[in-house]
Amino acid sequence: MASNGAKQPLLSGLVDPPHQPKQKINLKKRRLRRCRSAPTVDVSLEKKCGLSPLSQSILGKFDLSFTQVGLLLAIYLGISALCFFAVKNQIKGIKTNGILDSLYFCIVTMTTVGYGDLVPDSVPAKLLACLFVFTGMALVGLILSKAADYLVEKQEILLVKALNIRHEAGTMEIMKEIEMNKVKYKLLVTTVVLMVLIVVGTIFLLKIEDLSLVDSFYCVCSTITTLGYGDNSFSTEGGRIFAVFWILISTICLAQFFLYIAELNTEHRQQALVKWVLTRKMTSGDLEAADLDDDRDVSAAEFVIYKLKEMGKIGQDDIALLMKEFEDLDADESGNLSAYDLVLA
Repeated sequence: MASNGAKQPLLSGLVDPPHQPKQKINLKKRRLRRCRSAPTVDVSLEKKCGLSPLSQSILGKFDLSFTQVGLLLAIYLGISALCFFAVKNQIKGIKTNGILDSLYFCIVTMTTVGYGDLVPDSVPAKLLACLFVFTGMALVGLILSKAADYLVEKQEILLVKALNIRHEAGTMEIMKEIEMNKVKYKLLVTTVVLMVLIVVGTIFLLKIEDLSLVDSFYCVCSTITTLGYGDNSFSTEGGRIFAVFWILISTICLAQFFLYIAELNTEHRQQALVKWVLTRKMTSGDLEAADLDDDRDVSAAEFVIYKLKEMGKIGQDDIALLMKEFEDLDADESGNLSAYDLVLA
């Protein structure tokens, strides 16, 4: 097994470093032929042994679907609205309808807008507000990670199709373009949605709450940024019905907007680093650093690992962990992996 040069794995030079220059040419051809795709995973084996990546991760148990997040939001709003309704006489301010005011106060609290048009005025009411503001912020975090991404990703394909409307693009081309420009398209979709929410909110305050154009826009901006001065707010019954949905959606959308800007900036910096690594010339110092097995000859595996380390894709700790796993699987210590090694391991 160890003597067959065509069966040497990609990282064999790091485990068993014999110097075989003639076999390296064959290795390159073999590698290119065998690395086109990853082997398929035996799903039945995963189900039997419980090897799902999510089930093995620390946060996997908290990985919720969009439906589950929506259900949690409904439960939270229902419980908090009932609690605030129970102490409605202990909340002072501009009131319209008991149930609606409780739900509106819940939304204003969980999004940390806090206009001040409704304020807790007793010890139980204040303690309830403290409880629900923390749980509400945690729930908003879940919504940010699930619901907003879900809604934005649903629009990505439509956006790409619209951008490529002049020439027909197949499904594979569309998915490839989405993957390459994923963050950029998410930012574009979120920006459009945010502009629509700002316009709708401004028009609504202008028509229903009878505010001036400047005051309407000012109230919208102070709301979606959760500034909430309180000089302007939703004081009518119709306005609070609108606010229950609009405040939650708009504040989350703005948070996603800034998140995607930061992510896009990080992605551009990473791409700039990758471009610099790939375009700069190799030096003798680079070759010496890339020669992991100190045989004064850099193999394809060593070259790839060195470049990935320069790009920041992997670190020395990552390599050590992978080599440890390789050594554990290499039961016969031949420097190669085979089906027999897996059986022994």
